[in-house]
Formats: sequence, C-alpha cells, structure tokens
Amino acid sequence: MVLSIRCRAAHGGVVLLLTAVLTMPPTAHADVQAQRQDLAASLRQLDALERFVAHSAAVTPIVPGDRYHFDYPRLLADLARVRTGIQSYLSPSRAQPRDLAELVGEYRSERAAQQNPPSEAQP
Repeated sequence: MVLSIRCRAAHGGVVLLLTAVLTMPPTAHADVQAQRQDLAASLRQLDALERFVAHSAAVTPIVPGDRYHFDYPRLLADLARVRTGIQSYLSPSRAQPRDLAELVGEYRSERAAQQNPPSEAQP
C-alpha cells in the first residue's frame, strides 16, 4: 500500500513537471529574460523532485518476487538528462574567438631592407 502511494506520488511529480515544461506556450516573440527565469525555476523544481525521488528510492525496498517495481535509477537518469538539456540551453558552449590577423611567415630580412622604412604588406 505504501509502495503504491509513493510510486504514484513520484510518477505524479514527474508528470506535473513535464506537463509544466512542455505546455509553455511557444511564441515567436517570447520574452527571453522571462523564459530564462522560467527555465531556472524549472531547474529548482528538478532539484526538489530529484531529492524526493532519491528519498523514495532509499526508503522503498524492492521485494523479490514482485511483478512490477518502480525504476528509480531510470527516473533519476531521465531527470539528469532534462537538467543537462536545460543547463546547456541556458549557458551554451561557444567556441573561443579566433585571432583574424594573418601571420606573415617571412622572417628573413636583408640589411638593405632594414635601412628602408617597413613597407605595407604586399598581397
């Protein structure tokens, strides 16, 4: 009885979170700052949900011979994947900017060239 209540509670929490995240109305002109705040709030909700699921997994024994049991490790892995997706959206990895100055590559100079002022780079 206690097992089925906890399983339903964990499942209900996941369904509620996913429903909240997936039913955000997509608009072409969405306020980016509000979206970032909503996603940050979703990360905090994921924290609470992960703590709840981890606690439920710790206190719920798996009874040998039961036909079904709730797969807490799989749920935690899915929640971690959702977290990674949200975090990668909020702080995407970007390549470092390149130095666009080209190297000359000619390091040998003649004495006569040193006496004259340096000329502009030739194409």
